[in-house]
Amino acid sequence: MRSIPKSYPFAFLIAFLAVLPLSVLFTLAQDTSALFDTHNLRVLGNTMALVALTIIGAVVLGVPLALLTTYVKMPFQRFWLVLLAAPLAMPSYIGAFTLYFAMGPGGEIESLLGIPTPSIGGLWGTAVVMSLYTYPFVMLTTRASLLSLDGSLVNAARTLGMSLPAALFNVVMPRILRAVAAGALLAALYALSDFGTPAILRLDTFTRVIFVEYNAFGLSQAAMLSIQLLVIVGFVLFVESTIKGNTERPGRQLWLWPKPWQRNLMLIASMPVVLMAIVLPLAIFLVWLVREGAGDFDFSYALNSAYASLLAALAAVILAVPVAHAAISGRAGRLMERITYFGFGVPGIVMGTALVYVGLKLPFLYQTLGLLVIAYVLRFLPLAVGSVRTTAERLDPSLVKAARLLGASPREAFRRITLPLTYRGMVAGAALVFLEVMRELPATLMLGPTGFETLATYMWRVYEAGYFGMAAIPGLLLVFLSGIGLTIMLTGEGGNKFKLHEE
Repeated sequence: MRSIPKSYPFAFLIAFLAVLPLSVLFTLAQDTSALFDTHNLRVLGNTMALVALTIIGAVVLGVPLALLTTYVKMPFQRFWLVLLAAPLAMPSYIGAFTLYFAMGPGGEIESLLGIPTPSIGGLWGTAVVMSLYTYPFVMLTTRASLLSLDGSLVNAARTLGMSLPAALFNVVMPRILRAVAAGALLAALYALSDFGTPAILRLDTFTRVIFVEYNAFGLSQAAMLSIQLLVIVGFVLFVESTIKGNTERPGRQLWLWPKPWQRNLMLIASMPVVLMAIVLPLAIFLVWLVREGAGDFDFSYALNSAYASLLAALAAVILAVPVAHAAISGRAGRLMERITYFGFGVPGIVMGTALVYVGLKLPFLYQTLGLLVIAYVLRFLPLAVGSVRTTAERLDPSLVKAARLLGASPREAFRRITLPLTYRGMVAGAALVFLEVMRELPATLMLGPTGFETLATYMWRVYEAGYFGMAAIPGLLLVFLSGIGLTIMLTGEGGNKFKLHEE
């Protein structure tokens, strides 16, 4: 009889913990009498409208930019690609924060330049901000698909008399629809789970209303809203799982050689996106920094962020090792691995609601750093699991067998063979978890110990108090750290996935 892999019991326990928040939410929601009321329906309408507008905006921006960065030959090709993907490095709530104070009557733009601008807020303003920070999902997935297409088909269509726009529309577009849809669904998931942007721009979506209910001690109503939000998230995840990648055999890449004025016109047309998403927020932070200086910013906030992120990253990697090895040991292990991904699909506000209830039942955990780290680990464990598993899959199993034949115990073989060869994956996974935790806002607001401020929560307090000038230092620090995260993603696992390298 085949023995059960030693990693299975650990992986089963971790998978069980990953779904525990869901059972907590159902327990909490039992105290709520109404499943839907007028207010819920309005929130549902706002959320779905935001998702729809975000998808439209992300596709409208992402697809043309994918065509530009993939097919158009221009100088400094990689620079333009990184620049146009850069909004991925900035949390959308930072963009919302700066745009909210920069635009409108009396905003920074009007004060500094005398140029009146419309206020940004509500459904349309939130959709604009969401589109600015989610279009890279569509651009990168579409670009990956474009790189795999055979460009000779477009050339053949043109030799048969079809114009270039008609050839792109009739030959290329039908073959990249799945990639566009995959990127659009990622944008939809982001819009569903984001808390900071709709909260700052005053749009009642599920995430904002859940936080309001939590602050009003309506934990049961918050749980019911969380379950409703999870149903929508689950539906989007299901649709996303049904989308298969492009299986077309790669061919010769298509290159277009426009005239210099045409090329420059295309680049100029794409710059407003970068200006709004990157340049304007950074410029606003720098203006505030010059005008008001560092103020009384306490760098212990940065240390708190780093400390909590480090603890979460270490815990996530330690737990990811048995899950990753279970995943490559058999079908049951792969199922347990998929269950741990549940936490990544759960918005931070929902995870926070569930764990607040756990903390109330276990007072020794309530408002402690331990409970906060548990929330981080449950949310971002899949990032570590994926990185460790990818590295472990490349490990030649004959090396471990050879060590065992030479007399090494399983523990010694793991310590001397497996661990050194998967070390890079562990470090990459820990780095991704570390950087995501640094940016996390709603779970930190709900579960952080009293007096424990991080960069993200400090920015939120500054926003609530209206002292926006004090957000310059934490904002710039978060942008800098997020830039490191993007660099890791483009050069590591994520870079391979999206095929950002030149081919």
